[in-house]
Amino acid sequence: MALIPFDDRDGWIWFDGKLTPWREARIHVLNHGLHYASCVFEGQRAYDGIVFKLNEHSERLARSAQLLGFELPYTPAEINTATAELLAANNLSDAYVRPVAWLGSEQMGVYTRGSQVHMAIACWEWPSYFSAEEKLKGIRLELSRWKRPAPDTAPTESKAAGLYMICTMSRREADSRGFDDAMMLDYRGYVAEATGANVFFGRGKELHTPIADCFLNGITRRTVMGLAEQAGYTIIERHIRPEEMADFDECFLTGSAAEVTPVRQIGDVMFKPADACSTLMHAYSALVRAHGAAARVAAE
Repeated sequence: MALIPFDDRDGWIWFDGKLTPWREARIHVLNHGLHYASCVFEGQRAYDGIVFKLNEHSERLARSAQLLGFELPYTPAEINTATAELLAANNLSDAYVRPVAWLGSEQMGVYTRGSQVHMAIACWEWPSYFSAEEKLKGIRLELSRWKRPAPDTAPTESKAAGLYMICTMSRREADSRGFDDAMMLDYRGYVAEATGANVFFGRGKELHTPIADCFLNGITRRTVMGLAEQAGYTIIERHIRPEEMADFDECFLTGSAAEVTPVRQIGDVMFKPADACSTLMHAYSALVRAHGAAARVAAE
């Protein structure tokens, strides 16, 4: 089935403060965000018309922009309102939402003073494509040759577009060799994260996860850690060497898009998705749906 290009769709995009027909939401090719990566974004999911932890995402977007040296022209509360308006305008219930902010075309060079900050929010349908049983088969990852950078070489606490270049390269190489994604190490050689999701390893009632000191401490990551503790799991945040992966029985990824996704293979290491994966998949699904229901009741 042919893909529908993202620049040629029906619907609305919230663009610099107003709803704009999808095909008219365009920028100039001489754009600072395009040439110099002065761009930050978020990835979030709406369930039953309500974005899960929307305010946390909006606040992180503002923080990411500050780390790159610019201020958003809208407050998190205004972004929240715009997001709800956009979902309603597009008549979407289960959807992916992409806010993005960037510097415009006033300057063309590393100098940015006087550049205008622009912002847009887009959303599109994104239902859950796989049943829990299908997801529990697990995905396959290869080890990437690219590493996450040190925090003194890049703004690693930000969700900055430029930091995802090596993720794209890693994912493309993994896909070309028949894998679903790639696992990245950090600049020291420790296990870091997948190309767009955090990672957990399970052994019995223990869950081990890398310390988020050079990559995003994901909103979904923190949420799942809370759910795991409620389910009786002990969370251990530590540096994990690649060779230690073979010591674990289970592995899963977490992220707004990934939700809780079991892993059955990383490189030559095999895992068998079991109790931890199943428990946390179902707990997370129940939580995001309950969050939407509670938000609707509160709004009535």
